[in-house]
Amino acid sequence: MTKEELSIELEKLGIILTEEQSRQLEKFYQILIEENEKINLTRITEKHEVYLKHFYDSLTLIKLIDFSQVETVLDVGSGAGFPGIVLKIVFPHLKITLLDALKKRVNYLNKTIDLLNLKNIVAIHERSEVYAHKNKESFDIVTARAVANLKVLSELTIPLVKLGGYFLAMKGNIEEEVKEAEEQIEILGGKIVQIDEFALPKEGGNRTLIKIEKMKTTPNQYPRTMDKIKKAKKK
Repeated sequence: MTKEELSIELEKLGIILTEEQSRQLEKFYQILIEENEKINLTRITEKHEVYLKHFYDSLTLIKLIDFSQVETVLDVGSGAGFPGIVLKIVFPHLKITLLDALKKRVNYLNKTIDLLNLKNIVAIHERSEVYAHKNKESFDIVTARAVANLKVLSELTIPLVKLGGYFLAMKGNIEEEVKEAEEQIEILGGKIVQIDEFALPKEGGNRTLIKIEKMKTTPNQYPRTMDKIKKAKKK
């Protein structure tokens, strides 16, 4: 996907990129490639694939939520900055927190934030299960992209969502995951309100977006255990 093709496809989603936003995305790509030579951030490095499978893919979240009505976003397991940094570039009013358990990635994220001169966005070095206990029900939107299976992921994310807010999960094909996670999601105070399955342009692969509304306060004790945490890390 070229820069021009990205703009065309995003227009179909109702997103009109400014020249400045296009310039920032291009600079983000350059930073990503340079830093990827130092630490392992992504296996996708070809420019047309980054634009499709990282930039465009990150912005498909607009299918689930009107970000103009959102203030605070948490990106759990942000990794190379997807979708968090892309969301910040395209929706600059957002106050975004990027969370990652690897210090090297957090250093990269904060360096990228500085180089792109982004404001009201910060990267934090913390395990998500620890951060959840410290920051319960603090964000309008919590999102995670290909972090863990949905049942495990729910315990890492739903407690962080404000009442009336949403957890947005970005996955591949996960029909069985949804079935296995439904009871867990309900225990944590959530409810699946939308599932959007689609294919990326240019045969870029299938995607599934899951929108979970926070219907009631999450209990203080979650059913999650350290054994589950260790298993999730290995996947």
